[in-house]
Amino acid sequence: MGAQASAPAAPVPSIRCSSQRFHCPTRTRTHFLHFASNLSDFTRFTKTSLFVNQSGTKYFIIPHATPSSSPSPPTTFHGQCYVLGDNIDTDQIIPAEHLTLVPSKPDEYKKLGSFAFSGLPSSVYSIPFIEPGTDSTQYPIIIAGANFGCGSSREHAPVALGAAGVKAVAAVSYARIFFRNSVATGEVYPLELEQEGVNKQCTTGDIVTIDLERNVLINHTKGKEFVLKPIGDAGPVIDAGGIFAYARKTGMISSVV
Repeated sequence: MGAQASAPAAPVPSIRCSSQRFHCPTRTRTHFLHFASNLSDFTRFTKTSLFVNQSGTKYFIIPHATPSSSPSPPTTFHGQCYVLGDNIDTDQIIPAEHLTLVPSKPDEYKKLGSFAFSGLPSSVYSIPFIEPGTDSTQYPIIIAGANFGCGSSREHAPVALGAAGVKAVAAVSYARIFFRNSVATGEVYPLELEQEGVNKQCTTGDIVTIDLERNVLINHTKGKEFVLKPIGDAGPVIDAGGIFAYARKTGMISSVV
């Protein structure tokens, strides 16, 4: 009886994104361990190494990139919204008597936040932005009408909002100086709505999400979605923490104090 032909060896399965990790004792970095039938499966990876053990199994060692130490900028904001009308001026955002507080001092920065929107008329806005006895808000997102931040050019206005816990403002339009100060301080994202009247379709306390990648404001409570204008080149400046932080990050000015 003739010898039977041996069955062909089963191909080694190709797994491009194995979550298994392998630590090479002769190296200081942790690597991903992948299995594949040939090296061409890994042409998109750099510095791929091929090892073959005694049984003929092929191991492809692919360096695992070390995560950046810098936190990724936010892409979404979520929480309750506080709804305002048109022409909210900086004196309503932070009354002049509180401008003696110095934001660079942590305790005074925190106190500044406790006075955010303390200039709003209670006859119009019966729900307090800052609950009595607290120094921060439960409303991280502001929805407003036109000409938000008009009035004096006080830099304390966006700083007070940021200190209170506001992450973003979505308004129909802004006073130029408030928009500039928001970007320069990196305290809040001043986002523009594509359409008017969004503040009339939302209610204080509604649960909303701002998605910066899709440029939308989603009101989950009302089941509505509104388009935002892209923030453009101002985004990276705010992400960095303001104009000075951005200048240091990009090498425009020395990072040495």
